[in-house]
Amino acid sequence: MEFLQFPLALCLAMAVIFLFMLWRLLYSCWVLPNQAYQKLRRNGFSGPTPSFPLGNIVDRKKSLHSSSSSSLSLTHDIHSKVFPYFYLWQKLHGKVFIYWLGTEPFLYIADPEFLRKISADVMGKSWGKPTVFKNDRKPMFGNGLVMVEGDEWVRHRHIITPAFSPANLKTMSSMTVESTTNMLDRWTALITSGKPEIDVETEITSTAGEIIAKTSFGMSYENGKEVFEKLRAMQMALFKYTRYVGVPFSNFMCPIQNSEAKKLGKEIDAMLLSIITSRKSNVGQPQKDLLSLLMAESQVGGSSEKKLTASELVDECKTFFFGGHETTALALTWTLLLLAMHTEWQNQLREEIKEVIGDGEIDATMLARLKKMGWVMNEVLRLYSPAPNVQRGTNMWIDVVSMNHDRQLWGDDVYEFKPERFKDDSLYGGCKHKMGFLPFGFGGRMCVGRNLSMLEYKIVLTLIVTRFSFSLSPNYCHSPSIMLSLRPTQGLPLIFQQL
Repeated sequence: MEFLQFPLALCLAMAVIFLFMLWRLLYSCWVLPNQAYQKLRRNGFSGPTPSFPLGNIVDRKKSLHSSSSSSLSLTHDIHSKVFPYFYLWQKLHGKVFIYWLGTEPFLYIADPEFLRKISADVMGKSWGKPTVFKNDRKPMFGNGLVMVEGDEWVRHRHIITPAFSPANLKTMSSMTVESTTNMLDRWTALITSGKPEIDVETEITSTAGEIIAKTSFGMSYENGKEVFEKLRAMQMALFKYTRYVGVPFSNFMCPIQNSEAKKLGKEIDAMLLSIITSRKSNVGQPQKDLLSLLMAESQVGGSSEKKLTASELVDECKTFFFGGHETTALALTWTLLLLAMHTEWQNQLREEIKEVIGDGEIDATMLARLKKMGWVMNEVLRLYSPAPNVQRGTNMWIDVVSMNHDRQLWGDDVYEFKPERFKDDSLYGGCKHKMGFLPFGFGGRMCVGRNLSMLEYKIVLTLIVTRFSFSLSPNYCHSPSIMLSLRPTQGLPLIFQQL
Protein backbone atom coordinates (compact mmCIF):
# COMPACT_ATOMS: atom_id res chain seq x y z
CA MET A 1 0.00 0.00 0.00
CA GLU A 2 2.79 2.42 0.87
CA PHE A 3 4.40 1.58 -2.49
CA LEU A 4 1.22 2.67 -4.28
CA GLN A 5 0.87 5.85 -2.23
CA PHE A 6 4.32 7.13 -3.20
CA PRO A 7 3.66 7.47 -6.95
CA LEU A 8 0.24 8.95 -6.18
CA ALA A 9 1.82 11.62 -3.96
CA LEU A 10 4.43 12.31 -6.66
CA CYS A 11 1.73 12.70 -9.29
CA LEU A 12 -0.21 15.07 -7.05
CA ALA A 13 2.92 17.13 -6.42
CA MET A 14 3.66 17.33 -10.15
CA ALA A 15 0.07 18.31 -10.84
CA VAL A 16 0.29 21.09 -8.27
CA ILE A 17 3.56 22.33 -9.78
CA PHE A 18 2.06 22.23 -13.28
CA LEU A 19 -1.03 24.16 -12.20
CA PHE A 20 1.12 26.72 -10.39
CA MET A 21 3.30 27.24 -13.49
CA LEU A 22 0.19 27.49 -15.65
CA TRP A 23 -1.27 30.09 -13.28
CA ARG A 24 1.98 32.09 -13.30
CA LEU A 25 1.97 32.04 -17.08
CA LEU A 26 -1.66 33.14 -17.34
CA TYR A 27 -1.15 35.76 -14.65
CA SER A 28 1.87 37.35 -16.34
CA CYS A 29 0.59 36.98 -19.91
CA TRP A 30 -3.11 37.68 -19.45
CA VAL A 31 -4.16 38.92 -16.00
CA LEU A 32 -1.48 41.63 -15.59
CA PRO A 33 -1.74 42.90 -19.21
CA ASN A 34 -5.54 42.97 -18.91
CA GLN A 35 -5.29 44.98 -15.69
CA ALA A 36 -2.96 47.43 -17.45
CA TYR A 37 -5.38 47.62 -20.37
CA GLN A 38 -8.36 48.37 -18.14
CA LYS A 39 -6.39 51.02 -16.27
CA LEU A 40 -5.44 52.72 -19.53
CA ARG A 41 -9.04 52.61 -20.69
CA ARG A 42 -10.18 54.22 -17.43
CA ASN A 43 -7.65 57.00 -18.03
CA GLY A 44 -9.25 57.81 -21.36
CA PHE A 45 -7.01 55.91 -23.81
CA SER A 46 -8.77 54.05 -26.60
CA GLY A 47 -7.32 51.90 -29.35
CA PRO A 48 -7.89 48.80 -31.45
CA THR A 49 -9.33 45.87 -29.50
CA PRO A 50 -6.63 43.27 -28.75
CA SER A 51 -7.10 39.50 -28.79
CA PHE A 52 -5.21 37.17 -26.47
CA PRO A 53 -2.38 36.22 -26.95
CA LEU A 54 -1.56 38.01 -30.24
CA GLY A 55 -2.79 41.48 -29.36
CA ASN A 56 -3.19 43.46 -32.62
CA ILE A 57 -0.56 41.57 -34.60
CA VAL A 58 -3.13 39.89 -36.88
CA ASP A 59 -4.63 43.28 -37.79
CA ARG A 60 -1.13 44.60 -38.53
CA LYS A 61 -0.37 41.68 -40.81
CA LYS A 62 -3.63 42.12 -42.73
CA SER A 63 -3.03 45.83 -43.33
CA LEU A 64 0.58 45.22 -44.36
CA HIS A 65 -0.51 42.58 -46.85
CA SER A 66 -3.14 44.90 -48.30
CA SER A 67 -0.62 47.75 -48.51
CA SER A 68 2.08 45.64 -50.18
CA SER A 69 -0.34 44.50 -52.88
CA SER A 70 -1.06 48.08 -53.95
CA SER A 71 1.35 50.30 -55.86
CA LEU A 72 2.42 53.74 -54.67
CA SER A 73 2.71 56.59 -57.11
CA LEU A 74 5.69 58.88 -56.81
CA THR A 75 4.26 60.90 -53.96
CA HIS A 76 5.86 61.95 -50.69
CA ASP A 77 2.64 61.20 -48.80
CA ILE A 78 4.01 57.88 -47.50
CA HIS A 79 2.53 57.34 -44.03
CA SER A 80 -0.37 55.18 -45.25
CA LYS A 81 2.10 53.02 -47.18
CA VAL A 82 4.84 52.42 -44.62
CA PHE A 83 2.58 52.29 -41.53
CA PRO A 84 -0.88 51.34 -42.92
CA TYR A 85 -2.11 50.01 -39.57
CA PHE A 86 -1.12 53.17 -37.67
CA TYR A 87 -2.66 55.27 -40.44
CA LEU A 88 -5.99 53.44 -40.04
CA TRP A 89 -5.94 53.32 -36.24
CA GLN A 90 -5.09 57.01 -36.04
CA LYS A 91 -8.17 57.86 -38.07
CA LEU A 92 -10.28 55.80 -35.68
CA HIS A 93 -8.66 56.61 -32.34
CA GLY A 94 -6.74 59.89 -32.75
CA LYS A 95 -3.04 60.68 -32.44
CA VAL A 96 -2.60 59.02 -29.03
CA PHE A 97 -3.92 55.51 -28.41
CA ILE A 98 -3.06 52.05 -27.10
CA TYR A 99 -2.22 49.08 -29.32
CA TRP A 100 -0.80 45.67 -28.44
CA LEU A 101 2.13 43.56 -29.57
CA GLY A 102 1.18 40.18 -28.19
CA THR A 103 0.60 40.71 -24.47
CA GLU A 104 2.56 43.98 -24.39
CA PRO A 105 0.54 47.24 -24.45
CA PHE A 106 2.16 50.15 -26.33
CA LEU A 107 1.32 53.84 -26.13
CA TYR A 108 1.27 55.22 -29.69
CA ILE A 109 2.11 58.94 -29.94
CA ALA A 110 1.85 61.20 -32.98
CA ASP A 111 0.92 64.33 -31.02
CA PRO A 112 3.97 66.54 -30.27
CA GLU A 113 2.22 68.40 -27.45
CA PHE A 114 1.37 65.14 -25.67
CA LEU A 115 4.97 64.04 -26.20
CA ARG A 116 6.25 67.29 -24.71
CA LYS A 117 4.16 66.89 -21.59
CA ILE A 118 5.13 63.31 -20.82
CA SER A 119 8.83 63.85 -21.59
CA ALA A 120 9.26 67.10 -19.63
CA ASP A 121 10.38 65.42 -16.41
CA VAL A 122 12.09 62.35 -17.85
CA MET A 123 15.89 62.26 -17.97
CA GLY A 124 17.59 60.54 -20.90
CA LYS A 125 19.33 58.00 -18.72
CA SER A 126 16.04 56.53 -17.49
CA TRP A 127 14.13 56.41 -20.77
CA GLY A 128 15.66 53.72 -22.97
CA LYS A 129 14.16 51.11 -25.28
CA PRO A 130 11.16 48.99 -24.28
CA THR A 131 12.23 45.65 -22.79
CA VAL A 132 10.38 43.69 -25.46
CA PHE A 133 12.54 45.35 -28.15
CA LYS A 134 15.74 44.97 -26.12
CA ASN A 135 15.25 41.21 -26.08
CA ASP A 136 14.16 41.04 -29.70
CA ARG A 137 17.08 43.09 -31.06
CA LYS A 138 19.79 41.76 -28.78
CA PRO A 139 21.66 39.93 -31.62
CA MET A 140 22.04 43.25 -33.47
CA PHE A 141 22.72 45.76 -30.70
CA GLY A 142 23.54 43.72 -27.59
CA ASN A 143 23.92 46.09 -24.64
CA GLY A 144 25.17 49.02 -26.67
CA LEU A 145 24.40 52.68 -25.99
CA VAL A 146 20.94 52.66 -27.59
CA MET A 147 19.79 49.81 -25.35
CA VAL A 148 21.21 50.53 -21.89
CA GLU A 149 19.73 53.02 -19.44
CA GLY A 150 20.23 54.39 -15.96
CA ASP A 151 23.79 54.64 -14.67
CA GLU A 152 24.99 52.25 -17.36
CA TRP A 153 23.77 54.67 -20.04
CA VAL A 154 25.60 57.54 -18.29
CA ARG A 155 28.82 55.51 -18.21
CA HIS A 156 28.63 54.50 -21.88
CA ARG A 157 27.69 58.01 -22.99
CA HIS A 158 30.55 59.52 -20.98
CA ILE A 159 33.07 57.27 -22.71
CA ILE A 160 31.67 57.58 -26.22
CA THR A 161 30.94 61.32 -26.50
CA PRO A 162 34.60 62.54 -26.60
CA ALA A 163 35.25 60.31 -29.61
CA PHE A 164 33.13 62.70 -31.71
CA SER A 165 35.13 65.84 -30.89
CA PRO A 166 35.79 68.33 -33.74
CA ALA A 167 39.45 67.25 -33.94
CA ASN A 168 38.53 63.59 -34.34
CA LEU A 169 35.83 64.38 -36.88
CA LYS A 170 38.36 66.31 -38.96
CA THR A 171 40.60 63.23 -39.04
CA MET A 172 37.66 61.07 -40.15
CA SER A 173 36.75 63.49 -42.95
CA SER A 174 39.83 62.70 -45.05
CA MET A 175 39.00 58.97 -44.96
CA THR A 176 35.43 59.79 -46.00
CA VAL A 177 36.70 61.73 -49.02
CA GLU A 178 38.96 58.84 -50.02
CA SER A 179 36.23 56.18 -49.86
CA THR A 180 33.69 58.38 -51.64
CA THR A 181 36.16 59.22 -54.41
CA ASN A 182 36.72 55.51 -55.01
CA MET A 183 32.96 55.02 -55.39
CA LEU A 184 32.62 57.93 -57.81
CA ASP A 185 35.53 56.63 -59.89
CA ARG A 186 33.56 53.39 -60.30
CA TRP A 187 30.55 55.40 -61.42
CA THR A 188 32.66 57.29 -63.94
CA ALA A 189 33.94 54.01 -65.38
CA LEU A 190 30.37 52.70 -65.73
CA ILE A 191 29.18 55.87 -67.44
CA THR A 192 32.14 55.85 -69.82
CA SER A 193 31.39 52.24 -70.75
CA GLY A 194 27.83 53.18 -71.69
CA LYS A 195 26.08 52.16 -68.47
CA PRO A 196 24.73 55.41 -67.04
CA GLU A 197 22.06 53.75 -64.85
CA ILE A 198 23.35 53.14 -61.33
CA ASP A 199 21.50 51.77 -58.30
CA VAL A 200 22.65 54.38 -55.82
CA GLU A 201 20.99 52.68 -52.83
CA THR A 202 23.30 49.68 -53.19
CA GLU A 203 26.37 51.77 -54.01
CA ILE A 204 25.99 54.33 -51.24
CA THR A 205 25.09 51.77 -48.60
CA SER A 206 28.20 49.75 -49.44
CA THR A 207 30.44 52.83 -49.44
CA ALA A 208 28.97 54.11 -46.18
CA GLY A 209 29.82 50.75 -44.63
CA GLU A 210 33.38 51.11 -45.92
CA ILE A 211 33.63 54.62 -44.48
CA ILE A 212 32.47 53.50 -41.05
CA ALA A 213 34.77 50.47 -41.13
CA LYS A 214 37.81 52.65 -41.85
CA THR A 215 37.06 55.81 -39.90
CA SER A 216 35.57 54.22 -36.81
CA PHE A 217 37.21 50.83 -36.46
CA GLY A 218 40.35 50.88 -38.61
CA MET A 219 39.13 47.78 -40.44
CA SER A 220 40.20 46.70 -43.90
CA TYR A 221 37.68 46.93 -46.72
CA GLU A 222 37.32 43.13 -46.78
CA ASN A 223 36.64 42.79 -43.05
CA GLY A 224 34.31 45.78 -43.05
CA LYS A 225 32.38 44.36 -46.00
CA GLU A 226 31.98 41.01 -44.25
CA VAL A 227 30.62 42.64 -41.08
CA PHE A 228 28.33 44.83 -43.16
CA GLU A 229 26.96 41.85 -45.12
CA LYS A 230 26.33 39.86 -41.95
CA LEU A 231 24.58 42.81 -40.32
CA ARG A 232 22.39 43.23 -43.41
CA ALA A 233 21.54 39.51 -43.34
CA MET A 234 20.67 39.81 -39.64
CA GLN A 235 18.50 42.82 -40.38
CA MET A 236 16.64 40.81 -43.01
CA ALA A 237 16.15 37.91 -40.59
CA LEU A 238 14.88 40.16 -37.80
CA PHE A 239 12.79 42.75 -39.62
CA LYS A 240 11.83 41.67 -43.14
CA TYR A 241 9.14 39.28 -41.97
CA THR A 242 6.26 39.99 -39.64
CA ARG A 243 7.11 38.03 -36.52
CA TYR A 244 5.37 37.68 -33.19
CA VAL A 245 7.23 40.14 -30.99
CA GLY A 246 5.54 40.41 -27.59
CA VAL A 247 3.75 37.06 -27.88
CA PRO A 248 4.63 34.48 -25.20
CA PHE A 249 7.13 31.91 -26.51
CA SER A 250 7.46 33.88 -29.77
CA ASN A 251 11.00 32.53 -30.26
CA PHE A 252 9.46 29.16 -31.01
CA MET A 253 7.03 30.63 -33.56
CA CYS A 254 9.74 31.86 -35.96
CA PRO A 255 12.58 29.43 -35.22
CA ILE A 256 14.40 29.77 -38.54
CA GLN A 257 14.68 33.57 -38.48
CA ASN A 258 15.57 33.70 -34.78
CA SER A 259 18.18 30.97 -35.13
CA GLU A 260 19.73 32.70 -38.15
CA ALA A 261 19.86 36.06 -36.33
CA LYS A 262 21.55 34.51 -33.27
CA LYS A 263 24.05 32.67 -35.46
CA LEU A 264 24.97 35.83 -37.35
CA GLY A 265 25.19 37.76 -34.09
CA LYS A 266 27.73 35.30 -32.70
CA GLU A 267 29.79 35.41 -35.93
CA ILE A 268 29.88 39.22 -35.89
CA ASP A 269 30.79 39.22 -32.19
CA ALA A 270 33.70 36.86 -32.88
CA MET A 271 35.01 39.02 -35.74
CA LEU A 272 34.84 42.23 -33.75
CA LEU A 273 36.34 40.63 -30.64
CA SER A 274 39.34 39.45 -32.67
CA ILE A 275 39.86 43.02 -33.94
CA ILE A 276 39.63 44.40 -30.40
CA THR A 277 42.03 41.77 -29.08
CA SER A 278 44.50 42.55 -31.87
CA ARG A 279 44.21 46.28 -31.17
CA LYS A 280 44.94 45.74 -27.47
CA SER A 281 48.17 43.95 -28.35
CA ASN A 282 49.31 46.94 -30.46
CA VAL A 283 48.94 49.71 -27.88
CA GLY A 284 51.80 51.68 -29.42
CA GLN A 285 49.87 52.44 -32.64
CA PRO A 286 48.41 55.96 -33.11
CA GLN A 287 44.88 56.17 -31.71
CA LYS A 288 42.82 57.95 -34.34
CA ASP A 289 39.66 55.95 -35.01
CA LEU A 290 36.58 55.52 -32.83
CA LEU A 291 37.54 52.07 -31.54
CA SER A 292 40.99 53.20 -30.40
CA LEU A 293 39.50 56.22 -28.66
CA LEU A 294 36.93 54.09 -26.88
CA MET A 295 39.56 51.61 -25.79
CA ALA A 296 41.91 54.35 -24.62
CA GLU A 297 39.15 56.01 -22.61
CA SER A 298 38.07 52.76 -21.06
CA GLN A 299 41.64 51.89 -20.06
CA VAL A 300 42.60 55.23 -18.50
CA GLY A 301 39.19 56.39 -17.32
CA GLY A 302 40.39 56.43 -13.74
CA SER A 303 38.06 53.91 -12.15
CA SER A 304 36.80 50.45 -12.88
CA GLU A 305 33.23 51.73 -13.16
CA LYS A 306 34.20 53.70 -16.27
CA LYS A 307 35.77 50.84 -18.16
CA LEU A 308 34.08 49.16 -21.09
CA THR A 309 34.55 45.43 -21.05
CA ALA A 310 35.49 43.54 -24.22
CA SER A 311 31.86 42.44 -24.56
CA GLU A 312 30.62 46.02 -24.21
CA LEU A 313 33.14 47.21 -26.79
CA VAL A 314 31.81 44.58 -29.20
CA ASP A 315 28.23 45.77 -28.60
CA GLU A 316 29.20 49.41 -29.19
CA CYS A 317 30.99 48.43 -32.39
CA LYS A 318 27.86 46.68 -33.66
CA THR A 319 25.67 49.59 -32.66
CA PHE A 320 27.79 52.21 -34.41
CA PHE A 321 28.62 50.03 -37.38
CA PHE A 322 24.93 49.59 -38.10
CA GLY A 323 23.67 52.99 -36.94
CA GLY A 324 26.61 54.88 -38.39
CA HIS A 325 26.35 53.59 -41.92
CA GLU A 326 22.64 52.76 -42.21
CA THR A 327 21.07 56.10 -41.35
CA THR A 328 23.59 58.23 -43.25
CA ALA A 329 23.46 56.00 -46.32
CA LEU A 330 19.67 56.11 -46.44
CA ALA A 331 19.58 59.88 -45.89
CA LEU A 332 21.89 60.27 -48.90
CA THR A 333 19.87 57.79 -50.94
CA TRP A 334 16.60 59.64 -50.37
CA THR A 335 18.41 62.93 -51.02
CA LEU A 336 19.48 61.75 -54.47
CA LEU A 337 15.89 60.72 -55.23
CA LEU A 338 14.59 64.17 -54.34
CA LEU A 339 17.39 66.00 -56.15
CA ALA A 340 16.77 63.83 -59.22
CA MET A 341 13.13 64.97 -59.12
CA HIS A 342 14.08 68.62 -58.49
CA THR A 343 17.15 69.28 -60.62
CA GLU A 344 17.02 73.02 -59.86
CA TRP A 345 18.28 72.16 -56.38
CA GLN A 346 21.24 70.30 -57.85
CA ASN A 347 22.22 73.58 -59.50
CA GLN A 348 21.70 75.57 -56.30
CA LEU A 349 23.93 73.20 -54.36
CA ARG A 350 26.68 73.37 -57.01
CA GLU A 351 26.63 77.14 -56.88
CA GLU A 352 26.87 77.13 -53.10
CA ILE A 353 29.72 74.61 -53.12
CA LYS A 354 31.64 76.69 -55.66
CA GLU A 355 31.16 79.78 -53.53
CA VAL A 356 32.13 78.15 -50.21
CA ILE A 357 34.72 75.55 -51.19
CA GLY A 358 35.73 76.51 -54.70
CA ASP A 359 37.80 74.05 -56.72
CA GLY A 360 40.07 73.09 -53.83
CA GLU A 361 40.00 70.11 -51.52
CA ILE A 362 37.18 69.73 -49.04
CA ASP A 363 38.01 71.19 -45.65
CA ALA A 364 35.80 69.92 -42.82
CA THR A 365 35.70 73.41 -41.29
CA MET A 366 33.99 74.76 -44.42
CA LEU A 367 31.09 72.33 -44.38
CA ALA A 368 29.09 74.28 -41.78
CA ARG A 369 28.87 77.15 -44.29
CA LEU A 370 26.93 74.99 -46.76
CA LYS A 371 23.61 76.38 -45.55
CA LYS A 372 21.46 75.30 -48.48
CA MET A 373 22.81 71.78 -48.19
CA GLY A 374 21.71 71.85 -44.56
CA TRP A 375 18.21 72.88 -45.66
CA VAL A 376 18.13 69.99 -48.13
CA MET A 377 19.27 67.51 -45.51
CA ASN A 378 16.59 68.62 -43.04
CA GLU A 379 13.87 68.48 -45.68
CA VAL A 380 14.95 64.97 -46.65
CA LEU A 381 14.92 63.89 -43.00
CA ARG A 382 11.41 65.32 -42.76
CA LEU A 383 9.97 63.60 -45.83
CA TYR A 384 11.96 60.35 -45.64
CA SER A 385 13.35 59.97 -42.15
CA PRO A 386 15.72 56.95 -42.10
CA ALA A 387 14.67 56.45 -38.45
CA PRO A 388 10.88 56.40 -38.92
CA ASN A 389 10.02 56.06 -35.25
CA VAL A 390 11.40 56.64 -31.77
CA GLN A 391 10.88 53.95 -29.12
CA ARG A 392 11.11 54.68 -25.44
CA GLY A 393 10.79 52.74 -22.21
CA THR A 394 7.41 51.83 -20.68
CA ASN A 395 6.43 50.69 -24.18
CA MET A 396 6.03 53.90 -26.17
CA TRP A 397 6.10 54.22 -29.95
CA ILE A 398 6.57 57.74 -31.32
CA ASP A 399 5.50 57.90 -34.97
CA VAL A 400 8.02 60.27 -36.57
CA VAL A 401 6.66 59.72 -40.10
CA SER A 402 3.17 60.79 -39.03
CA MET A 403 4.38 63.99 -37.34
CA ASN A 404 6.67 64.85 -40.27
CA HIS A 405 3.71 64.52 -42.66
CA ASP A 406 1.09 66.21 -40.49
CA ARG A 407 -0.67 69.02 -42.36
CA GLN A 408 -1.65 70.67 -39.07
CA LEU A 409 2.03 71.03 -38.15
CA TRP A 410 3.55 71.90 -41.54
CA GLY A 411 0.79 73.50 -43.60
CA ASP A 412 -0.80 72.64 -46.93
CA ASP A 413 2.58 72.13 -48.62
CA VAL A 414 3.50 69.31 -46.21
CA TYR A 415 4.02 66.76 -49.03
CA GLU A 416 6.15 69.09 -51.16
CA PHE A 417 9.95 69.11 -51.29
CA LYS A 418 10.74 72.66 -50.15
CA PRO A 419 14.17 72.96 -48.50
CA GLU A 420 13.69 76.72 -48.27
CA ARG A 421 11.26 76.16 -45.40
CA PHE A 422 14.42 75.83 -43.25
CA LYS A 423 15.91 79.14 -44.46
CA ASP A 424 14.48 81.29 -41.67
CA ASP A 425 14.03 78.47 -39.18
CA SER A 426 17.04 76.19 -39.53
CA LEU A 427 16.06 73.94 -36.61
CA TYR A 428 12.35 73.35 -37.12
CA GLY A 429 11.54 74.45 -40.67
CA GLY A 430 8.48 76.38 -39.61
CA CYS A 431 6.91 73.40 -37.84
CA LYS A 432 4.21 74.69 -35.50
CA HIS A 433 5.50 72.62 -32.58
CA LYS A 434 9.14 72.13 -31.58
CA MET A 435 8.53 68.45 -30.76
CA GLY A 436 7.09 67.88 -34.24
CA PHE A 437 10.50 67.53 -35.93
CA LEU A 438 12.94 65.08 -34.34
CA PRO A 439 15.56 64.20 -36.98
CA PHE A 440 18.07 62.93 -34.40
CA GLY A 441 15.76 62.06 -31.52
CA PHE A 442 15.22 64.33 -28.54
CA GLY A 443 16.28 65.04 -24.97
CA GLY A 444 19.23 63.39 -23.32
CA ARG A 445 19.18 60.43 -25.70
CA MET A 446 19.65 62.50 -28.85
CA CYS A 447 21.90 60.68 -31.34
CA VAL A 448 25.50 60.92 -30.11
CA GLY A 449 26.88 60.47 -33.64
CA ARG A 450 24.81 63.18 -35.32
CA ASN A 451 27.82 65.42 -36.03
CA LEU A 452 29.65 62.55 -37.73
CA SER A 453 26.54 61.77 -39.75
CA MET A 454 26.18 65.39 -40.92
CA LEU A 455 29.88 65.52 -41.79
CA GLU A 456 29.71 62.37 -43.93
CA TYR A 457 26.46 63.51 -45.54
CA LYS A 458 27.87 66.86 -46.67
CA ILE A 459 31.17 65.41 -47.90
CA VAL A 460 29.56 62.64 -49.96
CA LEU A 461 26.85 64.88 -51.41
CA THR A 462 29.39 67.60 -52.26
CA LEU A 463 31.54 65.15 -54.19
CA ILE A 464 28.56 63.68 -56.06
CA VAL A 465 26.87 66.89 -57.22
CA THR A 466 30.15 68.50 -58.33
CA ARG A 467 31.02 65.54 -60.57
CA PHE A 468 27.61 64.45 -61.91
CA SER A 469 24.13 65.52 -62.81
CA PHE A 470 21.44 62.88 -62.44
CA SER A 471 17.78 62.12 -63.09
CA LEU A 472 15.30 59.38 -62.29
CA SER A 473 15.53 56.16 -64.25
CA PRO A 474 12.29 54.96 -65.89
CA ASN A 475 12.97 51.69 -64.09
CA TYR A 476 12.54 53.25 -60.65
CA CYS A 477 9.61 51.91 -58.61
CA HIS A 478 8.66 54.06 -55.63
CA SER A 479 8.43 51.59 -52.76
CA PRO A 480 9.48 53.05 -49.40
CA SER A 481 9.14 50.44 -46.68
CA ILE A 482 10.15 49.82 -43.08
CA MET A 483 12.83 47.26 -42.26
CA LEU A 484 13.87 48.86 -38.97
CA SER A 485 14.92 51.81 -41.18
CA LEU A 486 13.00 53.48 -44.00
CA ARG A 487 14.45 52.24 -47.30
CA PRO A 488 13.53 51.93 -50.99
CA THR A 489 12.81 48.21 -51.12
CA GLN A 490 13.38 47.95 -54.89
CA GLY A 491 16.51 50.09 -54.98
CA LEU A 492 17.02 53.54 -56.50
CA PRO A 493 18.25 53.48 -60.11
CA LEU A 494 19.31 56.91 -61.42
CA ILE A 495 20.69 58.05 -64.76
CA PHE A 496 24.03 59.86 -64.40
CA GLN A 497 25.93 62.27 -66.61
CA GLN A 498 29.43 63.61 -66.03
CA LEU A 499 29.79 67.35 -65.68
